[in-house]
Amino acid sequence: MSPASCLTARKVEDEAGRQRALEVLEAVYHGEKQWVSDPEKVFAASDLSNPAVSWFLAELNDRPVGVTRMLFEIPIELYEEYGFQLVDGGIDVHQFVRNHKIAEIGRFAVIPRFRRRIRIAVLLMRAATTETVERGFSHLITDVFEGEVTSPYHFHQSVLGFETVATHEVGELRFNGRRITMLLDLREAYQRHRGRKNWIHRHITSNWSEQMVQRLPAPLAAGNAPQP
Repeated sequence: MSPASCLTARKVEDEAGRQRALEVLEAVYHGEKQWVSDPEKVFAASDLSNPAVSWFLAELNDRPVGVTRMLFEIPIELYEEYGFQLVDGGIDVHQFVRNHKIAEIGRFAVIPRFRRRIRIAVLLMRAATTETVERGFSHLITDVFEGEVTSPYHFHQSVLGFETVATHEVGELRFNGRRITMLLDLREAYQRHRGRKNWIHRHITSNWSEQMVQRLPAPLAAGNAPQP
């Protein structure tokens, strides 16, 4: 990235921002992946006034290049329709979602020509996780597509510390393949990586205060923790 480049990530709070986010979803979810037929249904206008939904937009030199979405009220009924298959030593996903403050991160998309710029993903993760920690949510849950060429599975697992807890064959998006459900304990991840020289994790957590983290529930006991 040239010194003159300006890369930012912000919460989408108005219709103008939504339209810019839809440009990314149109390019990736509809045009490239064909996971949806209408991006307007992915990011509905009603999301702007829904306190349980937050969208974040990354822009490079004022051009929309990436988006992601947070759900702060996970649709339990929809999750129960997925037919989760737990991994060995995994957790009961339905029970865990009911009993913990879990936010779902998803609908992640970066314009193809900009995917090598990892700072786009990092800034989106920082914006999304900062709000999540501020709101007192203890865990993130997400689905990734098994074998999909742009799947963030290894980034989530190796860099961020997500752990695989289950798989399922169906979901909201039009993808012919298995979904891998992953879980991240935010407080445990923060404590594990604190002080390390990993610039990605340091940048993602740079807006988290120690007070915010300490208000989060303590990590799961070792005997109950999900296993990869």
